Amino acid sequence: MIRILHLLIICSICFIYTPIQAQSNDTLIKQGVTDQNLFSKSEIALDSLKKVTVGYPVAPFQDTLFYIYTTFGPFKAEARAKAINEKIQTLYESGFEPSDSLTVLNAGYSWDVIKDDLTLLSITAEDARWMDQSQESLAKLYANKIQNSLVNEKAENSLKSYLIKGALALFILFVAYLIIRLINKLFRWTTLKIHQAKGTWLKGYSIKNYEIITVEREVAILLIANRILKVLTIILIIYLSLPLLFSLFPFTEGFAEQLFSYILNPLSNAFRAFVNYIPNLISIIVILFIVKYALKLIKFLADEIEHKKLEIPGFYPDWAQPTYSILKIFIYAFTLVLIFPLLPMNDSDIFKGVSVFLGILFSLGSSSAIANMVAGLVITYMRPFKLGDRVKIGDITGDVQEKNLLVTRIKTIKNEVITIPNSAILSGHTINYSRSAEEHGLILHTTVTIGYDVPWKQVHELLLNAAKATKHISKDKAPFVLQTSLDDFYVSYQLNAYTTKAQGMVHIYSELHAHIQDNFNEANVEIMSPHYSTLRDGSMTTIPENYLPKDYVVPPFRVKNVDKDSKD
Repeated sequence: MIRILHLLIICSICFIYTPIQAQSNDTLIKQGVTDQNLFSKSEIALDSLKKVTVGYPVAPFQDTLFYIYTTFGPFKAEARAKAINEKIQTLYESGFEPSDSLTVLNAGYSWDVIKDDLTLLSITAEDARWMDQSQESLAKLYANKIQNSLVNEKAENSLKSYLIKGALALFILFVAYLIIRLINKLFRWTTLKIHQAKGTWLKGYSIKNYEIITVEREVAILLIANRILKVLTIILIIYLSLPLLFSLFPFTEGFAEQLFSYILNPLSNAFRAFVNYIPNLISIIVILFIVKYALKLIKFLADEIEHKKLEIPGFYPDWAQPTYSILKIFIYAFTLVLIFPLLPMNDSDIFKGVSVFLGILFSLGSSSAIANMVAGLVITYMRPFKLGDRVKIGDITGDVQEKNLLVTRIKTIKNEVITIPNSAILSGHTINYSRSAEEHGLILHTTVTIGYDVPWKQVHELLLNAAKATKHISKDKAPFVLQTSLDDFYVSYQLNAYTTKAQGMVHIYSELHAHIQDNFNEANVEIMSPHYSTLRDGSMTTIPENYLPKDYVVPPFRVKNVDKDSKD
């Protein structure tokens, strides 16, 4: 009954898709339909269906023989494939012999593959059309595959086959044993060579005078690496031997495939991903190549400007390297923007999470840093000082040792290195002693107060002589004296002298003060306020004894006794 029902269904389908011969040619032409058109449309529909239809394998002994794509009456393709697998296994378990053969018969609406009274499968017109063959040829093809599969499975499970496979397994184990022994000998030899290389080509690793890795540590590292490589090699040999052993026997063949898949699948996935990534990789290489040589060009121009070989109006040589650094940062940032979409897994959630986390950290902790960076940029182009200049920032005086985007480091005259944030420099005032010292000369000035009893011309002469006797005081530009105030008890005299050695100003001041003391002492002029000299205890002068004449006598106090009755 089921076969009769199948036959009726197939006939109905054929009746629907078969053009009615009784129609006149005029009517067919009017409708624009021909047998050829129907056939073409049917073929196009079948091709489209093949692209989306999934086949179900017939694999009774693991190896796939063929696929089932179409239904047969109430049986779907999956059910048909499952039934065919079960029937083939039933035939094998019932005692199939290699001498037995399968029969292909025409059942009218299908071609059947039969063994005795067991129908293994039926090939319908839809099966044949799907595979683009005739029913008979497709049935014979599938019968031949089933026949060979049964014969091979019978041979695989014979006693002779198991004996051969057992001998082959022993051979594989023996070869693996020999390879492991050779590996042990090889790594014993490498261990000996590492010990012998101590002091020859293993000499440690140093940068300048700092020894990063000693010879003993280098030997220890190489020995550890040698042992790890040995263990990994032996594990790899064992891992490759197991699938070979498992693949010999049908009941362990699945383990072999799984073990191989643990290695082959990651390698194949990695290779496939690498091949797919090659266009992006080429794009990244081209971008990096262009950026590399663009930076080299900018570096070359910066060096030329810094050494004054290339002059650009309004662009100072000391701007060259800072400008190069700024451009380098912007170019790197732009390069990252170009490369980021080309990186693998750039759209993964982990990648996005790390990016957001870093962005939050940067935004929370970089407010003061960004302020200092902006101040550093402004200071660079304001040019208030350069490296090596003697400056005074706030109450700190010293030489500029380092200047970057975040901080400026000053080395004081006491060899103290003080770090000042750039934002603090920008918000305060800076005195640069070196800026015009070489070109115009830095004016050093000091003040002394002398009483009115000393002629001002003498004081001027003594101060000028002291300046001329001081080392590093300019001889081209004459020193001068300014009388800055006329106070109650003394006159303030300010000595001004030029120097081109701003870094030595402390020593110049010290020497200048010493010469002033010597000159005034030799001229018997006290550098003291008269109100102090009149109130001091005793009348001994403050001039050192070596400047006084040998017959010098301390003048006594002038005391006069007055008699009331006397006219004196």
